[in-house]
Amino acid sequence: MLITTQHLYSVPDYKGSTGYCAKGSRQWFTAHGLNWADFVAHGLDASVFMATGDALALRLVEHAHAVAAAEAAAAAQQEAHHGG
Repeated sequence: MLITTQHLYSVPDYKGSTGYCAKGSRQWFTAHGLNWADFVAHGLDASVFMATGDALALRLVEHAHAVAAAEAAAAAQQEAHHGG
């Protein structure tokens, strides 16, 4: 699954806010040897985040899966209502 900035900026954080900040995220990417600019432009596979074992990264992947599941459910419901 491709993780994008849309997921990064919408993930619920541990403080009850929404989204991880760009500054902290850029620092996190540097600390983990990952390319921030490439991520912003193209996204990054969930497996890369999961391989870090970092709790914030795992939370981000979990959030992305939840978003995808919600979008799929909404699309299925829309299709069912429109005979699609």
